[in-house]
Amino acid sequence: MSRLSAGKTLLLLGVLVVVIMVGLHFSADDTDELTPFESTTRDVLSPVQRLVTVVGGKISDVVTFPARLYKVSEHNRQLEQQVVELQGKLSSYNEIRSENIRLKEQLEFKTSLADQMNTEAAEVIGRAADNWFGSAIINKGSASGIRRDMAVITPAGLVGRVTNVSDHTAEVLLITDPRSGVGCLVQENRAPGIVEGVSGGRGVVNMMHIPSDLAPKKGNRIVTSGFGSVFPKGIPVGTVRETRREESGLFKMAVLETFVDFNRLEEVLVVTSTNPDSAT
Repeated sequence: MSRLSAGKTLLLLGVLVVVIMVGLHFSADDTDELTPFESTTRDVLSPVQRLVTVVGGKISDVVTFPARLYKVSEHNRQLEQQVVELQGKLSSYNEIRSENIRLKEQLEFKTSLADQMNTEAAEVIGRAADNWFGSAIINKGSASGIRRDMAVITPAGLVGRVTNVSDHTAEVLLITDPRSGVGCLVQENRAPGIVEGVSGGRGVVNMMHIPSDLAPKKGNRIVTSGFGSVFPKGIPVGTVRETRREESGLFKMAVLETFVDFNRLEEVLVVTSTNPDSAT
């Protein structure tokens, strides 16, 4: 060991001894008065004591930092989990709220039609991916009184008619399918015509065979005519978007915007019976 290192060691030991002796003296003395030596020693050692306190605090911070960092990380993870759970609950609440609004509208509509027709509420449980605007499957069948060729509606308007039935399900041919044909009237001028679906029309329907002298105007309302035994009279179908002449040149045709949003068809009403005397 070099002389310099030995000297530093002795100096540190000396300081340690002095500190210990002073500490013992302070702890052993019960008097309130400090001796000159005690006062001088305290004044001399106060910077060292302050330095030791600061360094000790920093060391404590360094030692405890990993634990505090882990606690913060764990707390953040818990908060993130709570956010995910709250977002899920909010989504469920919004879905339930939307469903309640739709069902309330459906109930009010059903009540308003009580003197005109009887209906059975049903949910849409299936749509064909390759023919989205062609047909839909509902969760009510013959066990609920559903029969073939019953009209299907919503509070917004006409949806289609039942084409086949099982005990607990039924298939509905939508008015947007090219195979569908519905006798209708222009509400404003009573012009007759047939509403047909358009192949690949993404929900578009046309009113065909309108007399040329009774061509409807843009915005005119189209309702069912009640001709035949399937669709009751006066059910809203849509509004006229544009009118043009048919290829034969003998009649006019109108492109309609349906009242029912067939992209978001979730609940429907099946018309199980009607009172013709109350129909409008």
